[in-house]
Amino acid sequence: MILPRKISIDFDPQNLDLMYRRLQEVKWPDVIGEDSWDYGVPRSWLQEMVQYWVSEWDWAKVQGEMNQWDHYIVDIEGIPIHYLYAPGKGPAPKPLILTHGWPWTFWDFKDVIGPLSDPEKYGGNPEDSFDVYVPSLPGFSFSLPLLQSGVDVSRVASIWNTLMTEVLGYEKFCAHGGDWGALVTAHLSHEYSDSLIGAHLSLSLIPGVNRRTLPDDSWGPDESWKIERSAEAENTIRSHVTTHLLDPQTLAYGLTDSPVATAAWIWERRRNWSDNSGDVEESFTREHLCTTAALYWCTGSIGSSLRIYHEHFKKPWPLAHERIPRLEAPTAFAIFPKDVVHLPKAVLEKYCNLHRYTVMPQGGHFAAAEEPELVVSDLQEFFRGLD
Repeated sequence: MILPRKISIDFDPQNLDLMYRRLQEVKWPDVIGEDSWDYGVPRSWLQEMVQYWVSEWDWAKVQGEMNQWDHYIVDIEGIPIHYLYAPGKGPAPKPLILTHGWPWTFWDFKDVIGPLSDPEKYGGNPEDSFDVYVPSLPGFSFSLPLLQSGVDVSRVASIWNTLMTEVLGYEKFCAHGGDWGALVTAHLSHEYSDSLIGAHLSLSLIPGVNRRTLPDDSWGPDESWKIERSAEAENTIRSHVTTHLLDPQTLAYGLTDSPVATAAWIWERRRNWSDNSGDVEESFTREHLCTTAALYWCTGSIGSSLRIYHEHFKKPWPLAHERIPRLEAPTAFAIFPKDVVHLPKAVLEKYCNLHRYTVMPQGGHFAAAEEPELVVSDLQEFFRGLD
């Protein structure tokens, strides 16, 4: 293992130029009948988005915003890991690692980094500050290249534990995540509980618990909305999970070659999994959508980002122990109503060292990007009483 190396965020200029050329030379498919979301991403909307991407999206502006924070690359177990670092400004900041998912990037935490690291600047209590670390998952954006197979959730949790305790030298740390980040955070609470101050998740799941096999009486009388939302979201998650699980390399050829294909594949999920009325721009700005797609395409990481589905879901979750609670560190769940998967509160209470459970008034799968103030407040309140 080598020491972290400080970097500045940037794209290879040739890749950026190529992206712009590809965006202006798209071979568009025909519209068959109605140009609506019933068939996937509508061509008219995508063409409008691509026009914005080419003519108005400003990488230099976004790059400057990213580089207001420190960025590092470190090699852990032969895997390059990029992470953003924002030092805490309070009297005794706690170390906190924020883990993203797919199709997220580290930049989905952009609006929580400042309030978490320097709460006083945002009207909060400086005693709630954190040393904030936001890594890119292996094979995502700047955590490249991913040349090893077998990098599943348990392996990422091991790398994160090494990063925080051995590379950065913390005895204990706080952890939060959504989507794949929630799985990684859950595994940290499961296998590395001695390293954690606490684990905070914005997606309800338990290692080794299959929500589809839960008996009907697991659900409380006030939880029918969870069943309905999970059923509603099922069709929006089936296609990508199946393809990423079974054919990640086949899909990677088209997405790696075409920035529009990458954008369409990502943006459809951003629309379907966030809390909106059908207009994705109710949840994310055009700038953020284009930045997300560019982070996957210009780094060439879209293909390697798919592999975690194959590595993790092709086998049972590799449990480290059979003890109950399965998540032994103090654990909190922030429940966002438009997330795509929900579990009964009783199951979370059974399998977790549950210290906090909050049902949010709004928000979807991309919690920190959609509702940053709610995420910041819940993290601060949960970790305030933990050491």
